Amino acid sequence: MANVTLKNIPDDLYARVKESARMHRRSINREIIARLEAALQPRRISPEERIARFRKLGSTVPPDGVGLEALLEAIDEGRP
Repeated sequence: MANVTLKNIPDDLYARVKESARMHRRSINREIIARLEAALQPRRISPEERIARFRKLGSTVPPDGVGLEALLEAIDEGRP
């Protein structure tokens, strides 16, 4: 496993982490790992929210669709 050293942690933040670790009956190290895992875990969204996002995205596509030329331009965009 990798090791990480945190420097210059503000005193108030350290106090909050320490208190949270105490409340969860964990070491400070384990509390920080648990918090990082929670923060970096992909957020789950409901099927309804996913459908709403697709509908919103779909409204940005022209009614007649996207032509081959536009697709090829998008593919080539940013290529040297």
